[in-house]
Amino acid sequence: MTPPVNSTTTSAQPTESETRDASELNSLNAQMIAILDFGSQYSELIARRIRETQVYSEVLSYRTTADQLRQLNPKGIILSGGPSSVYDDRAPLCDPEIWNLGIPVMGVCYGMQLMVQQLGGRVERAERGEYGKANLILDEATDLLHSIEPGSVMWMSHGDSVMEMPPGFHLLAHTDNTPCAAIADTKRKFYGVQFHPEVVHSQGGQALIRNFVYESCGCEPTWTTEAFVERSIREVKARVGDKKVLLALSGGVDSSTLAFLLHAAIGDNLTCMFIDQGFMRKGEPERLVKLFHDQFHIPVVHVQARDRFLKVVEGITDPEEKRKKIGHEFIRVFESESKRLGPFDYLAQGTLYPDVIESADTNVDPGTGERVAVKIKSHHNVGGLPKDLQFKLVEPLRKLFKDEVRKVGQALGLPDEIVRRQPFPGPGLAIRILGEITEEKLEILRDADLIVRQEVNKAGLYNEIWQAFAVLLPVKSVGVMGDQRTYAFPIVLRMVKSEDGMTADWARVPYDLLETIATRIVNEVKGVNRVVYDITSKPPGTIEWE
Repeated sequence: MTPPVNSTTTSAQPTESETRDASELNSLNAQMIAILDFGSQYSELIARRIRETQVYSEVLSYRTTADQLRQLNPKGIILSGGPSSVYDDRAPLCDPEIWNLGIPVMGVCYGMQLMVQQLGGRVERAERGEYGKANLILDEATDLLHSIEPGSVMWMSHGDSVMEMPPGFHLLAHTDNTPCAAIADTKRKFYGVQFHPEVVHSQGGQALIRNFVYESCGCEPTWTTEAFVERSIREVKARVGDKKVLLALSGGVDSSTLAFLLHAAIGDNLTCMFIDQGFMRKGEPERLVKLFHDQFHIPVVHVQARDRFLKVVEGITDPEEKRKKIGHEFIRVFESESKRLGPFDYLAQGTLYPDVIESADTNVDPGTGERVAVKIKSHHNVGGLPKDLQFKLVEPLRKLFKDEVRKVGQALGLPDEIVRRQPFPGPGLAIRILGEITEEKLEILRDADLIVRQEVNKAGLYNEIWQAFAVLLPVKSVGVMGDQRTYAFPIVLRMVKSEDGMTADWARVPYDLLETIATRIVNEVKGVNRVVYDITSKPPGTIEWE
């Protein structure tokens, strides 16, 4: 963490990458809400909710200074939640000059407590914490709480509470356990909410966010798919010019949308390369190449590299090491193939915002190496990039959530077959096989995965489920088949519903569907004698098992 901020000091200077990302925001949209991240797992969800109002938003480090925010000129600022207590010696604090910018600010949970402390109020450990659902009792329905029904359920997650409001603030709402659940200084347009309006459990939470965005900040709905496509094509042309770009094509909605976007911007200067690393699902490599060649008329270089990747991950059981090894090997293959086909100046990747967030060591103190937010997992196209990368990266989608990418794909003319395709991880089946990867296990999982997809499609649930797939565990169990004892692998079925992949709930699919899938897998897939269903939500689990 950075040293604490008080009334006479300013926050630590952001890193070079943070400054670069901040400068990009100004060109993205003049109607922008800046979110300062204090380590909450919900920070990106706040950004997602704001974008639903057709206003651009982005998460920045809590170390972003008032001067940098002044240059960005956001219409509003939101301080996120976080795991710290504001009275701790090393609590992450924002630049106190933010309060003098004349910009509306809303603090959420920890962000509200930080606002209170820095402006002269008092925060203490509560006698009773409040976690989960709580009924909001309105004291004053101002512009922030306009259209919020009395008694609305809001999602709480805090052990500290505001005991004394700063000068100029008044009470908007409370709960049975929290005396200050929502507060405001309407003159300066400072607001604080102890609950999390961004989560789906908060009734009227999105209405509250809209009130802040439109009524308090005066934003206009300018963040649209059409505007993004036009701006991105213009920016790619300006950046790349007549240089050549190599695209890492996987066939998913992300890289396929990127292929269409880049092709619209630079035409024949784009080369799509599909690396068959041996971790794809059954029949997908052949389908992908044929689709792009025959239907889209975008040439694809098909590179067979199965043996190379299997050798790289041989004997590896740690999931982080798997991802990084695969990521490194991807780049090495691109480098060697580009020398044959190129030269290329740029490497394009379909990296999305959740990929960046989950891979990031967010808000790292350069002195101690401590983090405010915890890295969940590395993504092969983010955390696995080698330091001696031979390309400049082009990642026009890295600021988008998955549903936003689907809208961009539709605007560019991609067929539903790709636009509605369920997310598939870059390392593919390699992270759906727990433990060591072998060709035998890959074949087992490919066959099981195909059955899952076939039956989910047949049941008409494909577009209702965010992801439906199979996982192979590195254990064996005893079974009986044809009066014979078996000792074989179990398959885990994973089906979840989600809006953006940041949070997810397990899908309540019909028992008959589960029975059909389990029966087919046990009967048709050699080496499997047991099927189980994962009913864990995210959090606490992740969608993928590795």
